[in-house]
Amino acid sequence: MPRIELKTIVKADINIVFDLSRSIDLHKISTKHTNESAIAGKAEGLIELNEWVTWRAKHFGVYQELTSKITEYEYPKYFSDEMLKGIFKSFKHEHHFEYNTNETLMTDVFNYKSPYGFFGTLADKLFLKTYMKNLLIKRNAIIKEFAESNKWKEII
Repeated sequence: MPRIELKTIVKADINIVFDLSRSIDLHKISTKHTNESAIAGKAEGLIELNEWVTWRAKHFGVYQELTSKITEYEYPKYFSDEMLKGIFKSFKHEHHFEYNTNETLMTDVFNYKSPYGFFGTLADKLFLKTYMKNLLIKRNAIIKEFAESNKWKEII
């Protein structure tokens, strides 16, 4: 099972970083390049424990839908979302937050299982893991940009 772990330092209060990380509206901004939209469930605002959202996005030239649910939640230190339905066999995205002297360490742990057996494993090695990591890096850069400026006030 591929695992991606990213650490991002954000010079902002932990509460702001946590809320931006669970903002449906900011997620839409960070995935504009994939035409991602929330088409069912929690479609705007801040997603909470046991809420779910269905996303529609274009990846690799094909529109796909993916439904995920917030399955664990400890404000403002941790939450996780897990796939209920989508192209992957499964995924779990853990979001960890630690605050230290005017900055928040945001750690993403993303575990997933690819579909299609051997071909999925091959796709992971050739391009999928890198593609997923780059999506998370881009998302974190947007969270950082909004949190470190007054832009966060437009979202939360």
